Amino acid sequence: MSDLLPREEYVEQAYLFEILWERLGHDITLQDLMHHCRFEVLATTKLPIALEFLSNELKHSGLLGPGMRRLLHYFTPFQAFLVDQAEKDTGRFDFRTAVRILQYEAQYKASDRLDPQGLFFYQFETLCRNRLSYDAGLTAMAKDPVYSPEWREWLIVVRAQIGLVDLADLIYGRSQDFVAYRKRHLGEDAQAEYPILFGVREGKIALANRRKELLFLFSAMQRHLGYPTVPKRELFDNTLELIPQMQRRIERLEARIKFLEEEQRQGIDITKFYGKNMPPVVNLDDDQFG
Repeated sequence: MSDLLPREEYVEQAYLFEILWERLGHDITLQDLMHHCRFEVLATTKLPIALEFLSNELKHSGLLGPGMRRLLHYFTPFQAFLVDQAEKDTGRFDFRTAVRILQYEAQYKASDRLDPQGLFFYQFETLCRNRLSYDAGLTAMAKDPVYSPEWREWLIVVRAQIGLVDLADLIYGRSQDFVAYRKRHLGEDAQAEYPILFGVREGKIALANRRKELLFLFSAMQRHLGYPTVPKRELFDNTLELIPQMQRRIERLEARIKFLEEEQRQGIDITKFYGKNMPPVVNLDDDQFG
């Protein structure tokens, strides 16, 4: 299990993912893009070394995920998990969305506002919004160095109970607000049976969103905790590309209709389609053949 990286490493990671998001799809391959990024990121960090390794891995396998899994002392398992999911041919999770999510996560880890509560909601909302595997996703989240052993144990519990128990109930049961509730009803000596991971604020928000749509809970947590907004999948409007195609099809249909009308009236005169160098048409009478 790796420790948290120095702040400058997360700053440069965020810059790297921002470059990938901006330049992907602009007539440059990912392999060339990774090669150029090595010279743009800060040379005093370990990121250029990691990029060199990923570039070589990309040349051999054509994928970034396996290379990131071999660099778990630098990249987290959750980062490698997102890249793996984005590189699947059968999935709907695209690579641009993945690097955008990774950019915001790196920026959050480089800020002074980082706390395990905010990171948990950001990562878990990422799983929900993009319909990623809870089992593999929560397992990868539990290995993030931001989380303490108590957090990792609880994430495994969430992995086993998600879908059976409301997430709001799981959060409320580990909050300070739930401890205050027990003291009010059971006496001042009442204590929580498990480690407390959330404060009073998170407990109240979870209690207010019990039996509600999960996105309402995420929205309220994001407003009050201030963690980054989870990027949504980009929907490209291809209307401008479809209009010229439709125009060409309409022109071809008009030409076909015109041919049909000429054939019904007097037949089609194919001589107008001859080129300039074609010989003239000679009408031969029966007398010329004797």
